[in-house]
Amino acid sequence: MKALLFPGQGAQFKGMGKDLFPLYREQAELASSVLGYCIETLCLEDPDDLLRLTQYTQPALFVVNALRYFSWRDGASSDAQPHFLAGHSLGECNALLAAGCFDFETGLRMVQKRGQLMAEVAGGGMLVVLGIGAEDLAQLLRDHRLESIDLANFNSPLQTVVSGPAGDVARLEQACQAQSVDCLPVNVSGPFHSRYMQAQQPAFESFLRGLELRDPRIPVISNVTALPYRGGELETTLAAQIARSVDWVGCIRYLAAQGVDEFVELGPKLAGARPTPLIRMVNEIRKAVVA
Repeated sequence: MKALLFPGQGAQFKGMGKDLFPLYREQAELASSVLGYCIETLCLEDPDDLLRLTQYTQPALFVVNALRYFSWRDGASSDAQPHFLAGHSLGECNALLAAGCFDFETGLRMVQKRGQLMAEVAGGGMLVVLGIGAEDLAQLLRDHRLESIDLANFNSPLQTVVSGPAGDVARLEQACQAQSVDCLPVNVSGPFHSRYMQAQQPAFESFLRGLELRDPRIPVISNVTALPYRGGELETTLAAQIARSVDWVGCIRYLAAQGVDEFVELGPKLAGARPTPLIRMVNEIRKAVVA
């Protein structure tokens, strides 16, 4: 069984989509019209250094992910169709697009609003902590009285992302370094997937209810529940996602339990000899399950 996976924020880079924009001129022009700026110039050249800003990153990545999916779809045979879809954070919007929940323009407007709302919450940061499990990380937070920090992304059994006020995230980084725990700051402007995004959730849900959305034709695994989206709950589940942890470990374990044995990542980077970022996480999760 096959699952298609779509990456989220952090997968972007200047030059992404170079092989795709010439093939999908109509979609690129539509995206530029909706966004009010040239999406191809942003992705390929980023002349004003905007690609690092959430309100620009998210639409740009959504477009490139979507074009990558269109390229895969247009070249796939009927027996290669996926049985499941999933996306990491922003990538879940691409999974829902591939599941037929909305068209490209609607998805782009959705992601544009998502990025704008999330960018409004400033003063926060995120940190990737490597080499220890989530329970040990939670204990580390308690030991250093860093209750203000949330566990934001469960990427793999030994890779967790935390989110919270920038000063406290910096304190955690120092604590990790003091205990020889590997960590890496995430290049974002806000405390995503944490309690600090809850104030943005109602506005996003209200916006989503104004769009024409449909239930998935192919099961999409939610970051929030690590289960397939349920009928009639797309707006509430997708809105909750911005303020809730990304349970990527749970998503992959659910897919593996359903018999999925082929995972294909569709994002800015072409799959090659080296595993793409999400596939590396998948391999780590599956290895831990087997062990």
